Amino acid sequence: MDKGFWDTYGNEIEAAIVMAVAIILALLVDRFLLARAEHATDRMETQHFSREARTRLRLVRRLVFVTIILIGVIVALNQFAEIKRVATALLASTAVLGLIIGFAAQAVLANFVAGVLMAIRQPVRIGDLVSMDGDVHGRVNDIALTYTSVDRGDGSMIVVPNAKVITEIVVNHSAGNPSAPVTAEVWLPADTDIEAARTALEGSEVTGLRLQEVTADGALVQVRASLGSGRDRDARAAAVRELAHEAFREAGLLRQA
Repeated sequence: MDKGFWDTYGNEIEAAIVMAVAIILALLVDRFLLARAEHATDRMETQHFSREARTRLRLVRRLVFVTIILIGVIVALNQFAEIKRVATALLASTAVLGLIIGFAAQAVLANFVAGVLMAIRQPVRIGDLVSMDGDVHGRVNDIALTYTSVDRGDGSMIVVPNAKVITEIVVNHSAGNPSAPVTAEVWLPADTDIEAARTALEGSEVTGLRLQEVTADGALVQVRASLGSGRDRDARAAAVRELAHEAFREAGLLRQA
């Protein structure tokens, strides 16, 4: 190869080779981790990965992939003397580096660290039904290194920063007692006889009724029923609400006094 050409473009060629090797290595390691996981699944009696294992595996794969790529980028940039001198100067000044990280990448780093913590602690898992901050409700579709996507079930997807999942209150409807009863709320006229409401539900699937609140607009009651095997909790709650509403209507309790 012409020496002048190599002197002119040698750094770029070496950087390109390093990046290509890093990408290939990252893909190979990712395939290796996935193959090991599939092999481990085949040896299980159920031959099925739990949601905890799937969540942890996905985050670990992405973390390893990003780490290898970042190392490749650093090594590739190190081929250029100008960038190397700038990087050395910046690394020598911890104050400047701290300011850069603090102001330019604070949110990204916070979400990244939160993603790592979520892989370890697993407050939510892929497939969990969660509620957050009153605005987020749905099933966890994916957990990335910096964000969590939640499927609302209406064709829309909510992307939540991982730092928000770690620092704010999250209600995980899938992590509690799976056999816990289902509850639903129904409004009745304010002067409704609560004992008559309980009588109206006798013989139905509803196992309990409790008065929650009384306002000028009406009385809010909570009805309770068993979940049943293999049922979706949200769908079951809607069915119990409809059942109670129909029972109250047939008993004449929904007519305004």
